[in-house]
Amino acid sequence: MSGPGFALAVGLSFVHAFVSKLNVVSFIPEFRWMSFAGGVSIGYVFLEIFPELSHAQEVVEHSQGAIIAYFENHVYLLSLLGLLVFYGLDILALKARQQRIKSGYGGMQHTVFWIHLAAFTVLNAIVGYLLQELANHTLVQCLLFFAAVALHFFVVDHGMREHYQSLYDKYGRWVLTAAVMIGAIAGQIFHFNEASILMIWSFLAGSIILNILKRELPDEQKSCFGSFTVGAGLYTILLLLV
Repeated sequence: MSGPGFALAVGLSFVHAFVSKLNVVSFIPEFRWMSFAGGVSIGYVFLEIFPELSHAQEVVEHSQGAIIAYFENHVYLLSLLGLLVFYGLDILALKARQQRIKSGYGGMQHTVFWIHLAAFTVLNAIVGYLLQELANHTLVQCLLFFAAVALHFFVVDHGMREHYQSLYDKYGRWVLTAAVMIGAIAGQIFHFNEASILMIWSFLAGSIILNILKRELPDEQKSCFGSFTVGAGLYTILLLLV
């Protein structure tokens, strides 16, 4: 595994395993760091994810695979589908939590937890797999990628812990930690068709966009426009400079 890819895989794994347990709100007000994370993430969406989807569209259009060619004009629809799937999982998680609070029965919550966790496990594995592509990037580009994804992972952990509490701390964070490393190792052993990987990434990009819109853009009562602007502006400027 390339040096940058391995270092980033380990770093992102640590976010799930340990960093997400830090009580950030004890020294930074939640509305400030959530707004800052939202700003960084919006910069990442507009300057990285959207261009990557455009690239995926071009790659898929020139693919020779019959099944892949069928989706030649549907990369953005795959992203929309990904957003809808993860939004549905969020709704199920909320209903399961409400049922547990009302009835004290957590059976549905356990089932939804494992489904929700499986979806994020695939996402993390794909992120780990794609780390191999960072071998030709500069150190600054790698650090910027790490910052955006680490903040996203942090907020995902926050949301999963809010829904599932002890279930996530006992099982979920370790599964997501392992998924990043497994994906990174798989990226060194297996080399799948680029169009296929980008189609999967397009689907999972929808989940990233959903989490940014749902969790990383707080409502007006819990937001700080200054922190949001600083996060978006700083990340955008750094991306444009490298």
